[in-house]
Amino acid sequence: MAPANQQYIKSELLPCLGAADRHIRSTVGTIVSVIVQLGGILGWPELLQALVTCLDSNDTNHMEGAMDALSKICEDIPQVLDSEVPGLSDRPIKLLLPRFYQFFHSPHPSLRKLALGSVNQYIMMMPAALYTSMNQYLQGLFALAHDPAAEVRKLVCAAFVQLIEVHPSFLEPHLKDVIEYILQVNKDEDDEVALEGCEFWSAYCEAQLPPENLREFLPRLIPVLLSNMVYADDDESLVEAEEDESLPDRDQDLKPRFHSSRFHGSDSVEDDDDDIVNVWNLRKCSAAALDILSNVFGDEILPTMMPVVQAKMAATGDEAWKDREAAVLAIGAVGEGCINGLYPNLPQIVDFLIPLLDDKFPLIRSISCWTVSRFSKYIVQESGHQRGYEQFDRVLMGLLRRILDTNKRVQEAACSAFATLEEEAAEELAPRLEIILQHLMCAFGKYQRRNLRIVYDAIGTLADAVGAELNQPTYLNILMPPLIAKWQQLSDSDKDLFPLLECFTSIAQALGTGFSQFAEPVFQRCINIIQSQQQAKVDTTSAGIPYDKEFIVCCLDLLSGLAEGLDSGIESLVSQSSLRDLLLQCCMDDASDIRQSAFALLGDLARTCPVHLHPRLSEFLDVAAKQLNTAKLMESISVANNACWAIGELAVKVRQEISPIVMTVISYLVPILQHPQELNKSLVENSAITLGRLAWVCPEVISPHMEHFMQAWCIALSTIHDDIEKEDAFRGLCAMVRANPSGALSSLVFMCKAIASWHEIRSEDLHNEVCQVLRGYKQMLRNGAWDQYMSALESPVKEKLSKYQV
Repeated sequence: MAPANQQYIKSELLPCLGAADRHIRSTVGTIVSVIVQLGGILGWPELLQALVTCLDSNDTNHMEGAMDALSKICEDIPQVLDSEVPGLSDRPIKLLLPRFYQFFHSPHPSLRKLALGSVNQYIMMMPAALYTSMNQYLQGLFALAHDPAAEVRKLVCAAFVQLIEVHPSFLEPHLKDVIEYILQVNKDEDDEVALEGCEFWSAYCEAQLPPENLREFLPRLIPVLLSNMVYADDDESLVEAEEDESLPDRDQDLKPRFHSSRFHGSDSVEDDDDDIVNVWNLRKCSAAALDILSNVFGDEILPTMMPVVQAKMAATGDEAWKDREAAVLAIGAVGEGCINGLYPNLPQIVDFLIPLLDDKFPLIRSISCWTVSRFSKYIVQESGHQRGYEQFDRVLMGLLRRILDTNKRVQEAACSAFATLEEEAAEELAPRLEIILQHLMCAFGKYQRRNLRIVYDAIGTLADAVGAELNQPTYLNILMPPLIAKWQQLSDSDKDLFPLLECFTSIAQALGTGFSQFAEPVFQRCINIIQSQQQAKVDTTSAGIPYDKEFIVCCLDLLSGLAEGLDSGIESLVSQSSLRDLLLQCCMDDASDIRQSAFALLGDLARTCPVHLHPRLSEFLDVAAKQLNTAKLMESISVANNACWAIGELAVKVRQEISPIVMTVISYLVPILQHPQELNKSLVENSAITLGRLAWVCPEVISPHMEHFMQAWCIALSTIHDDIEKEDAFRGLCAMVRANPSGALSSLVFMCKAIASWHEIRSEDLHNEVCQVLRGYKQMLRNGAWDQYMSALESPVKEKLSKYQV
């Protein structure tokens, strides 16, 4: 826009700040905030003076118009008011805060709300002006604590929650009063105020502040939380709970789904599988608070909680169902934190919950599914003896019945609960596989789209849990035909393919070579989808479908699952396809999640059919090495992790051919090993293993440089669990030491600790190699030098080393 036009707009806006019509004032405030966002305060020198003049005018419209604009600036771009402005002796925020504080006492609720909301935006940033006037701010908060306007009370609570999260020391002198206030607010007649106040309990616990301060309030707090966990009459879940399975899902009912790319390593991302429908309200916030309090105080809360829960459970009659439901939710909420106190009574608690799975009220059936699943670990542990096995069986059959419930909400809860039980029970499920599959595939046939995704998840989790047990004709005849029919029915650009692709990935890995009868069409379709998506990325019109990178990610991950399952059986499929060139293209994609999955597949193909990567090996290695360059590392750490692992897998297979790139890769790996605290555990482990694998195949290239990284490398090696990858790394260690024994001398103590980190080296030849290395050093270090090294080791380490005859 031409500068003259901009200037005209600005000059016309300022007089409208105090317009009589509230809608005009609000629109002006929005435009002012956007202009400041684009040009800063400097780009509009008259603005600040105009706003201050309005604030000081004593005219309600002008004050409100200026406050509206300022509150939007504070929300969208708070930093602009806390920066130096040429020509002003102080930062703007220092001029404005005293005026905001004055408005805390205004007779107009709108001004009190806008002023408090504006100051609250600075709690996280804590500019010097707020820090030095904190007492005035706190006095203002206390004065507004019982404001007649609910919006203002809500902002007071929000302020206390933020302060306790980021600057608890300010509240320390007033903590008892604040806790007492928040406790009262949890009973506020306005649900939104109560909800904002309820956030305080989780915030307090998560800030890891001393529990003592809360302890004396627990006998009053716990009953308030329990009463707030009862469904409110206007809770939308009550309406949803009436939805029968025959009602098709609307598009807006389908939550966006996120596929997490394949990851090789020890850091698995925790799923947050808790509450089911994602609308945050007082009920859920109170349950979350009870959960976190139970983790902080443990069994201490049970004497207060259990009598209330028992009273709610004993409430009879249809009208009391919400109380009974809240009691079941409460037992589930404390299921982790109070497990020791509940443990002696768990058989009775589970026995009590099982009939509730068949309750006439759908929301009692759904919450009972969730609460039962919170005790999955215990239910599975106890299944070793007769009574425990009978209870496990009753829970299993109860959840399977609920999976076939006619109510959508119950179906969803039952499937999620069953997936949790599957993870705990694993191979214990094998004897019941037929009946489980019959129920899951029956659900698959009748569910609407939204819940269908959860069935896919339950099937995938089942495959992960029982593994090769699934590979029997009886089971495959129940499982595969409906899935294949669905696979054929969906088009290549239908997003309902995603959960099916994920489900097939788990099945392929579980069945191993048993999947080969289904592999060819699945493999070919993945190739076609990747090809058409790559074409759509360049030109949507000619491809005839919109570009969506998630199709590529899911297909790459399914191909990885096939490679893992079929092993060398995938070779004939790869040899007749264009996968190699497509994969190289994906390894160079600008989207990090595509690269992450592509390098995972590269590593899997390196293990199973390296010969087909051969024609473009140097290109694959170059692009993989580039991912480790530390400048970009932090942006895409999971990509680096998988690329690092893939280089190691390739090294073991192509041996000497990797030598041209070895020193480049080493130069990227060493800084990772030297600064492990800044990175995730998995990348450090994979770097240590890949360095070892490179050393194993090219010891003569790397060993001259080993003293630069030996200590950091050995420290990383000693954190890795025993497995085949660790064996490879130690073969590299032995090969390097043979090539340059003096290079490791200064790090000998760390090398001994790394060797002692083995529980047991299973490979006989590696065990012998390690013995030779240690003996070699013992002979080399004469005149008491060896003993001197040994005396620097802790006794458990020395004990472990005795296995190696030194």
